[in-house]
Amino acid sequence: MLRWLIGGGREPPGLAEKSPLQTVGEEQTQNPYTELIVLKAHHDIVRFLVQLDHYRFASAGDDGIVVVWNAQVREKDFWDLSGHTQKITAIITFPSLKSGEEKNQVILTASADRTIQAWDCDTGRQIQRVSCFQSTVKCLTVLQRLDVWLSGGNDLCVWNQELDLLCKTGHLSDTGISALIEIPKNCVVAAIGKELIIFRLVAPTEGSLEWDILEVKRLLDHQDNILSLVNVNDLSFVTGSHVGELIVWDILDWTMQAYERNFWDPSLQLDTQQEIKLYQKPNDISIHHFTCDEENVFAAVGRGLYVYNLQMKRVIACQKTAHDSNVLHIAKLPNRQLISCSEDGSVRIWELREKQQLAAEPVPTGFFNMWGFGRANKQASQPVKKQQENANSCSLELIGDLIGHSSSVEMFLYFEDHGLVTCSADHLIILWKNGEQESGLRSLKLFQKLEENGDLY
Repeated sequence: MLRWLIGGGREPPGLAEKSPLQTVGEEQTQNPYTELIVLKAHHDIVRFLVQLDHYRFASAGDDGIVVVWNAQVREKDFWDLSGHTQKITAIITFPSLKSGEEKNQVILTASADRTIQAWDCDTGRQIQRVSCFQSTVKCLTVLQRLDVWLSGGNDLCVWNQELDLLCKTGHLSDTGISALIEIPKNCVVAAIGKELIIFRLVAPTEGSLEWDILEVKRLLDHQDNILSLVNVNDLSFVTGSHVGELIVWDILDWTMQAYERNFWDPSLQLDTQQEIKLYQKPNDISIHHFTCDEENVFAAVGRGLYVYNLQMKRVIACQKTAHDSNVLHIAKLPNRQLISCSEDGSVRIWELREKQQLAAEPVPTGFFNMWGFGRANKQASQPVKKQQENANSCSLELIGDLIGHSSSVEMFLYFEDHGLVTCSADHLIILWKNGEQESGLRSLKLFQKLEENGDLY
């Protein structure tokens, strides 16, 4: 059972009723996060978390402030960073501004106020403010190979460590760049509406002292807006769209390696009323987020979770109703585990398990089978369902349900030994701790205190 250290009762009000198809036992024996600590500093939706080092992280959202936290001591690391006048739309960290032989870790934040600000992580000091944008910057990314960072809005800009503008493109689109990733050969992929544009960055040479951005190729294979974009490895990247298209691209020649859109099939639903209700919601097929490893792409599709195997080029496991509302963020953990969070306010832990291959049942014979009754006729009437079940060689099993937020959980960070951090539209940040580990630490501290006071003798 969850033990609250700060905040209200065990089950906060306002949570959507959990789907009866996906529940986990009250004890949750495989869920280590049985203690939680509520962190309060924001006064609006907290949308972003970024990890600074092994124990520090920063949070940002619609109130325009950045707060740096220490997951180890469970408190703010220093004062809130206030400078934006509107909501923050993107945040990254970047090593910049050399101090002797060391580089300070810098937080870069973009805002709807059309500015980008740089903050020193160690002092909380605002380093610089850039306000030359004609539109809101929606995404930021760092190119480690070239030691520069990019901002994406209605145009694409390249910046150095000192926040000097090196070069930029012309006006690309009124919708703006929604996502950016780095690929080899000094190239980046930008998602703009339903298009993907490949840009190549040209660094200064002896013949040219200036940076330049060249448009190399446009990929027009998506039928709707691209919502998610992730780099799998040096061979491929993956994109996902609003209408549920997953495309695997060759990272060197930008050709399509695989295409998948069979995430949603109403004919496979068991409950007819539920089938009609879900089918009327277009967001149930939208791919909101990706994470991946060398073997699989894990996709948040509507309310469900899907595991797409890159070698077999098919879905090997899925939970079509993993949450009661859209899944916003997923991450892969060690030991074949996966974490997801949703608009319904829940955070859930899953385990990817191999399915045991069952021997085929013999076709029964007898009076009922002679006249078309019984198992054989029933099996013949459901070929689509059996084929789908056999196609999934793995399963996603729910092993933990973290109940703490009263509104949409926007994203989370995994801190290994220091726990799990979640942020939400309820203005709160929750630090989830391993209950058994925390109990052991408290017992050890108590023992040390008693020993220091001489109470053990």
